[in-house]
Amino acid sequence: MPNAPKDKRRRPTVSVIGAGRLGAALALALSRSGYEVEAVVARRAARAKKAATMLGRRTRPLSATQLDSLPLSKVLIISTPDDHILETATVIAKLPENPARGRTVLHTSGALSSADVLAPLAEKGFHTGSLHPLVSVSEPLTGADKLIGASYCVEGDAAASRVARSIVHRLQGSSFHIASKYKPLYHAAAVTASGHMVALFSVATDMLTRAGLDQKTARRVLLSLLKSTVANLSASDPTNALTGTFARGDLDTVKRHLRALSGREFTEALAAYKLLGRRSLELAKGTVDPNLRAQILRELD
Repeated sequence: MPNAPKDKRRRPTVSVIGAGRLGAALALALSRSGYEVEAVVARRAARAKKAATMLGRRTRPLSATQLDSLPLSKVLIISTPDDHILETATVIAKLPENPARGRTVLHTSGALSSADVLAPLAEKGFHTGSLHPLVSVSEPLTGADKLIGASYCVEGDAAASRVARSIVHRLQGSSFHIASKYKPLYHAAAVTASGHMVALFSVATDMLTRAGLDQKTARRVLLSLLKSTVANLSASDPTNALTGTFARGDLDTVKRHLRALSGREFTEALAAYKLLGRRSLELAKGTVDPNLRAQILRELD
């Protein structure tokens, strides 16, 4: 893991509420980057203890029913599922002896506005914002590594945004801003590029197993193909990165694909193939003959 940038200024103390995959990974990445993570909170005490064990003896594990025992950390990061952020903020706002002055609360949702779900805390005087890492975290240990150098979407009030950008800097990442009203669109784009890619990979894997390959082999060969595609996208824009049947305008091949996917067991695969095929044709409109494109579109329709 890369070393954190040298900075002699004292980092603010942090507590993470929601020690799931992302929350635990973020707590670990912050700890490795010089932040003192004072507490981690999870719905179940056992999960909180597991997360705290990764961080060291100075981190207190708390269950969701122990929010009244939260230390007065300078930064609170709420990394619960989206549907529970407002509920969590409301509970914290009602805690006795919970001064807001000079303290910041950030949530990690990509789709929600901090002005909406952290309103109870803003009304109490907390600085509020959001810090969403644009990275896929499937488990805490490898996730902590991925969070170093990642891209982060930052929004919120001016003071909270400064705190969030400072955290990103310490994590050696880069930050960008999305206006609150566009956050659902931003997050939908992230899901399309990442989560839906996983779903699409699953569909393609099923197709190969029906063609005779075992699951392990199917995943291995498709991963190799996917890596080459990502390499193409890293080097050029989607129009120039597109290869294969639709980039060439192979009408007869499209017909063969559609026949192969005509069975009832391929309903989802066929729908995905047609939908993405239309977008691929749009990308290829500068290189494929217009009459040929029209014929392929008729086949897809």
